[in-house]
Amino acid sequence: MPTADSHLEARSILFVDDESAARKWFVALFGDEFTIVTASTVPEALDILAQRGEAFAVLLTDYRMPEQDGMSLLRRVQRDFGHLVRILVTAYAEKDLAIAAVNEGRVMRILEKPLEEDDTRAVLREALALHRTRALEHALNEGRVSAMRETLGFLAHELNTPLATVRNFVHAVEQRHLAGADIPPGIVQFAENRPGQVMNALRDAGARALYCQSLVSTFVQSARDAYPGAASPSISAAGLVRSLLQEFPFASDERSSVQSCIEEDFDLPGRRDLLYLVLCTLTRNALLALRDRQGPRLRIQVGFDGSRGTPRRPCIAFVDNGPGIAPEVLARLLREPVTTRAKSGGTGMGLLFSQRVMQSLGGAIEVLSPPGQGATIRLWFTPTGAGSGWPTLA
Repeated sequence: MPTADSHLEARSILFVDDESAARKWFVALFGDEFTIVTASTVPEALDILAQRGEAFAVLLTDYRMPEQDGMSLLRRVQRDFGHLVRILVTAYAEKDLAIAAVNEGRVMRILEKPLEEDDTRAVLREALALHRTRALEHALNEGRVSAMRETLGFLAHELNTPLATVRNFVHAVEQRHLAGADIPPGIVQFAENRPGQVMNALRDAGARALYCQSLVSTFVQSARDAYPGAASPSISAAGLVRSLLQEFPFASDERSSVQSCIEEDFDLPGRRDLLYLVLCTLTRNALLALRDRQGPRLRIQVGFDGSRGTPRRPCIAFVDNGPGIAPEVLARLLREPVTTRAKSGGTGMGLLFSQRVMQSLGGAIEVLSPPGQGATIRLWFTPTGAGSGWPTLA
């Protein structure tokens, strides 16, 4: 199946005319600038397109041809090869024909025979430029659809775990409810294995519900920002980290192990929802690695880094003192979905998703894990605009 990239590479022009002399003349006149393939009939043209339609950007067809005319070809091409820019050539420039060509064949232009060299060359250049513009728009839209599909799939996965936890908490509270005739109306009683168990479950359920709500509201706002004319909001790295620490559904003993260190703030490129998901993913992965660890620590750093003589680059780093990542896993981590937590629902897609987001922003993700020294994940960003003036280390 032709792809958006193959349409971007299309350069050839298909010229269809039943007169041999007209075909030879067209190639001789315009072959110095354009790659031209010719066909003498509608079936021959359709056969060429069926074999390698992705190579062609423009179709020029004569109107008057035996058996099937140019209009029948234009209708078929519109249906089956919509990426082609279509031009109709005719010696019978009648009003009804022109209307039909526009309405049925959606042609870019109608040229009258005999073709005038300068005008035809200009039209061919315009047609190729139009094809390139359409192909770029198509590729951009395909990329957006693909990114949205992938993001929504990952969002659904991200929401599933806290929502399942909320259900478990609610079920646990229901199981502890005591019902009996001796309980006064308006009073509800629960049995607890330890003091505060029910209230803690309700608080944890509320925190996870709030986290899910924050994800959804972020995507709603992102959808609003995507409308034409909407101002692109500035995203501060420190502000995004603060939102993460306020909204992430930490377990009761997890929040105290997480610290933020804002060395130097900077503006982030791209959409907040995607970056927020990346930060949530890295936080969750680090906390899972720190479970059952004595003195667990996760430090989230915001600042600039770089080696001597090179431009300092903005970075958000996640540094933990967990067990680290095995070398054989580390080598595959950013190339394929690999996880050490498959039994608990891990898929290994979180880090790959994060890498895709960073690459789409022109940045990068780096994972370091020296043996026995925990893990460090750095999100490297590029300037939000030309001439950012970020300093270089002396």
